[in-house]
Amino acid sequence: MTSWLYLIASILLEVSGTTCMKLSEGFTRLWPSVFVAVFYLLSLGGLTLALKQIDISLAYAIWAGIGTALIALIGIVCFQEPASPLKFISLVLVILGVVGLHLSDAQR
Repeated sequence: MTSWLYLIASILLEVSGTTCMKLSEGFTRLWPSVFVAVFYLLSLGGLTLALKQIDISLAYAIWAGIGTALIALIGIVCFQEPASPLKFISLVLVILGVVGLHLSDAQR
């Protein structure tokens, strides 16, 4: 159970780092730039701890897939990026892919 908490925290830290990357305006703003490094280092540390008990194929797929979906939603909501039906369908497919990997892992 602890590994799953590390993975969830790692995803949230990665999303925070990516959001700060946008806010850093090409690393021209100091504090968002500093937070990019801090959040990414903490995220990778959390992912490393999660890998103690979760298979790497599953953990990384969840980390990347959920992180991608969250960043896309943040882009739409916070940065007024365009939202299209194809974008939402694609996000659903990413999430379904992660769920499929998890289900295939449970069938072992």
